[in-house]
Amino acid sequence: MKKIAVLLSGGVDSSVVVYELVRQGLHPDCFYIKIGPEEKEEWDCSSEEDLEMATAVARRYGCKLEVVDCHREYWDNVTRYTMDKVKNGFTPNPDVMCNRLIKFGAFHEKRGHEYDLIATGHYAQTEIIDGRKWLTTSPDLVKDQTDFLAQIYDWQLEKAFFPIGHLMKEEVRAIAEREHLVNARRKDSQGICFLGKINYNEYIERYLGYNPGDVIELETRRRIGAHKGLWFHTIGQRKGLGFGGGPWFVVKKDVVNNILYVSHGYDPQTAYKQDFAVCDFHFLTERSLPEVITFKIRHTPEWHEATVEPTGDNTYIIHSRAKIHGVAPGQFCVVYDSEHRRCYGSGEITVE
Repeated sequence: MKKIAVLLSGGVDSSVVVYELVRQGLHPDCFYIKIGPEEKEEWDCSSEEDLEMATAVARRYGCKLEVVDCHREYWDNVTRYTMDKVKNGFTPNPDVMCNRLIKFGAFHEKRGHEYDLIATGHYAQTEIIDGRKWLTTSPDLVKDQTDFLAQIYDWQLEKAFFPIGHLMKEEVRAIAEREHLVNARRKDSQGICFLGKINYNEYIERYLGYNPGDVIELETRRRIGAHKGLWFHTIGQRKGLGFGGGPWFVVKKDVVNNILYVSHGYDPQTAYKQDFAVCDFHFLTERSLPEVITFKIRHTPEWHEATVEPTGDNTYIIHSRAKIHGVAPGQFCVVYDSEHRRCYGSGEITVE
């Protein structure tokens, strides 16, 4: 019988994973990964409640629960990646790197190497197709999390196990309610995994501070105001800008000159792109891309159709069939087959 480790977060999804495995006659060991904020007394974090929930679920099913401290690895790697990207004007995705570097990385080095499979509550599936293991999408298009898993290594994919990936979210909730799990009605976590209830802009301000600069209308080169730091804004942002005479869309960042470019209107054409470059493409199973693909650039239930043009070593031009809103350097472009079933991997969108 294979040894299974479950990453038990305290949320309803990973708790139902434990139930499903025990129901099948398996007896997994549970692990709670500690990555929370550095200053507990200053941040309103939910990690204490998370651990209480995880403890209750593990006890309910007679599973061992061990806390694995990956705090330092997280702040040394994922936080550094996030801050470096943001400081240089990019749009990073810390949750993507958390899966590669922490959940299937640092945890594996500390405890996971002792197990055949590492089970999580991700809405994703794996399938053996022509003798090879593929990351495939969940039937729940809204919750599908393959985009967050598209940067894991091939050896990590071999050990990945997603016991609820074939279910819809409402089915998972129904199981939790039926089994009277302590967290059955607990809300899903939102935002970046390690921040808990921390406001993202407060977090950025804490580590990067302020760097005021001009806000310029792209089409007219007219100055319309000032920003506190480019890192407080993302390409495609409309809400929370606070500039008069709006609405305004963020369309470009000039990091060298510290200028934030915006366009006027509710839906300006400058907020859209149809062709963009992707570099350092990370493959999961297949080592090449088909000409016709579907893709995502953010966590949404929609896939976009496109063709792929290779331009060099793991670099491509994505030619989308439709114009895409908010394409930003630093985002991951996640590539799937034409039926958005098999995930090929992802690459980073490059500077214009």
